[in-house]
Amino acid sequence: MQQYIEFFTNHPILTAIWVVLFIMLIASWVKSMFSAVKQITPTELTLQVNRHNAQVVDIRAEADFSKGHITSARNISLAEIEKQQLSGLEKHKAEPIILVCQAGMSAQKAAASLLKQGFTTVSVLQGGMGSWTGASLPVVKSKR
Repeated sequence: MQQYIEFFTNHPILTAIWVVLFIMLIASWVKSMFSAVKQITPTELTLQVNRHNAQVVDIRAEADFSKGHITSARNISLAEIEKQQLSGLEKHKAEPIILVCQAGMSAQKAAASLLKQGFTTVSVLQGGMGSWTGASLPVVKSKR
């Protein structure tokens, strides 16, 4: 214990950085536990689509979407979601909506926007298309 105290007093900046990182980690975990937007795995996505008719919305750029996307996914950009230009998605407000981006990070903002627009069940694919292809699940390529 004496060594820890000595380290903390000799390296206050490094200690402060570690404390801030630890607090940020805990805050992120608590925020995700109480968030209305749930993170789902590729397996859970498949189950949601098959059992509950979930709608998959891919928010990546159209070029990335055409290179490979999840079967029956719609391509709606983040800007279109924020402007409420949802290309007929409004009809599915009561059904589960699953958002997909490249790495699972930018879809959070789109999910928050959809919740504000009245969608009831919004989820984000954890890890995005990277986790989908990493699990060796099928992708469809557009012929554009």
